[in-house]
Amino acid sequence: MKKKKISGANYNYSGGIFINYQNLKYKMLKKKESTLQFIEDMTRNVDSVQEKLLAEILSRNAKTEYLGRFELGSSTDRGKFKSKVPVVTYEDLQPDIQRVANGDRTPIFSSHPISEFLTSSGTSAGERKLMPTIHEELDRRQKLYSLLMPVMNLYVPGLDKGKGLYFLFVKAESKTPSGLVARPVLTSYYNSDHFKTRPYDPYMVYTSPNEAILCVDSFQSMYSQMLCGLLMREEVLRVGAVFASGLLRAIRFLQLNWKQLADDIESGTLNSRVTDPSVRECISNILKPNQELAKFITKECEGENWEGIILRIWPNTKYLDVIVTGAMAQYIPTLDYYSNGLPQACTMYASSECYFGLNLKPMVKPSEVSYTIMPNMAYFEFLPYDPSAPPPSRDSPPRLVDLADVEVGKEYELVISTYSGLCRYRVGDILLVTGFHNAAPQFKFIRRKNVLLSIDSDKTDESELQKAIDNASLLLREFNASIVEYTSYGDTKTIPGHYVIYWELMIKDPANLPSHEVLEQCCLAMEESMNSVYRQGRVADNSIGPLEIRVVKNGTFEELMDYAISRGASINQYKVPRCVNFTPITELLDSRMVSAHFSPSAPHWTPGRRH
Repeated sequence: MKKKKISGANYNYSGGIFINYQNLKYKMLKKKESTLQFIEDMTRNVDSVQEKLLAEILSRNAKTEYLGRFELGSSTDRGKFKSKVPVVTYEDLQPDIQRVANGDRTPIFSSHPISEFLTSSGTSAGERKLMPTIHEELDRRQKLYSLLMPVMNLYVPGLDKGKGLYFLFVKAESKTPSGLVARPVLTSYYNSDHFKTRPYDPYMVYTSPNEAILCVDSFQSMYSQMLCGLLMREEVLRVGAVFASGLLRAIRFLQLNWKQLADDIESGTLNSRVTDPSVRECISNILKPNQELAKFITKECEGENWEGIILRIWPNTKYLDVIVTGAMAQYIPTLDYYSNGLPQACTMYASSECYFGLNLKPMVKPSEVSYTIMPNMAYFEFLPYDPSAPPPSRDSPPRLVDLADVEVGKEYELVISTYSGLCRYRVGDILLVTGFHNAAPQFKFIRRKNVLLSIDSDKTDESELQKAIDNASLLLREFNASIVEYTSYGDTKTIPGHYVIYWELMIKDPANLPSHEVLEQCCLAMEESMNSVYRQGRVADNSIGPLEIRVVKNGTFEELMDYAISRGASINQYKVPRCVNFTPITELLDSRMVSAHFSPSAPHWTPGRRH
């Protein structure tokens, strides 16, 4: 970048465009003020914003087939909507969603054309859920993104003076029979003009060029993003990824590839494994021989001690920008180790179905994170959550609470109605109300309903795990062996993390034991039984490691029961937990381990057309 004086003002020349920094600074200041005022206005008038938003959704979609089934007519009355439109799950909507996927162009859900499907990390019958969306939802998501940095700047000033090292990736896309694209919500966003042609904003400058982020090959994308981060290491003020697991994969990638990266920096030549022409071209513009930097990277990375490596390599980092709530909380100790305890900022709460809100105090401890739901994003309702209560029936439908009426200290399941046509849709997130900002409630994310195991974006429930156990146990029949009991946990000490399954076996013929190779095939059989999100994580994203079966001694699960009873569990109501994450229990199980076996290869997964 060349700096020059023009008419007494300080300008920067970038890509053929002169940027007047005095003007830009004034505009950014006004924009920040208006953004913060927008948040205040939205959170003061929660119920009126919600009522108007619902009326707009109902008015716009009044002639859709879905709403037409409930005899609303042209009514936009909130009470009538609540009394006539049922609360639904994905399975309720799946037949209609499949019609759209197969090419039905009638306005089933939305008066606006369905532009694409966003694939949810939750699954239905082993496949990613397809969430219909419309083009204008990109504007709504972009609006929420625009709120993040003005809030962050209140707590961490000076973020316009450097860059963000973010490891961002696109994932595999597929097409439905009708030709509509189906892809994750972030892949949709990164491929949109909202991201690719975003206006210059000094608070949103990344070290990774668009070409590297949009490269579909995970190795080439990670390699080029890491290389750029190393080249600009002193400019980096924040380091992040979407999930904590993604940032840890980046650190592991550096552990495995630092020598090649240092060689590239020393020679000024990009590794031949990066073959994408657009990536090679953009990297060639910034990669010049730098022996001093190469020596520094070698010195920091060649030893065994990686404690504090983030601050050692990127010394000006002020915080980590990663999601560490929910299932990601398991990665907090590892992030602390690699960053010397840098603050971990969870900035926003979003899903494929809808973007919900933001964290107005982004620098609090992860355990204290609460999200303020923005009432302009969708119409929000809340189903009081009581796991001991019987499920609602058609004769006694659940009574839902509006956004403005939730109570502090109570847990709710989130229900949404969107412009895209989802009406009273159960998202499956369980939230705890922790307080209010103005009239807007603030929520702590507790968990995904029914999710047993999760390493990255995968979600495995108890029925899926049971099915995988059943399929693997078939391989034991010829040895006259069976599984007496089992439990599991997500091991995040490895990078990437992996599923660990504890088996206690009944062996009727000690002379005919299942071999190590057979038990390895049991691991693979379990993985083949997992949903497509898990298998994609194993095969394409490298975000999940090989599944492990640990065989434990006979009587181990009786000891587990004794331990639980000693801690107050009722012997009459005790059930073997299908997932354990309490350290003394995993230590007990590991102390009784007889053998460990890993999946010998990756399971089958193929991107492409959905049927």
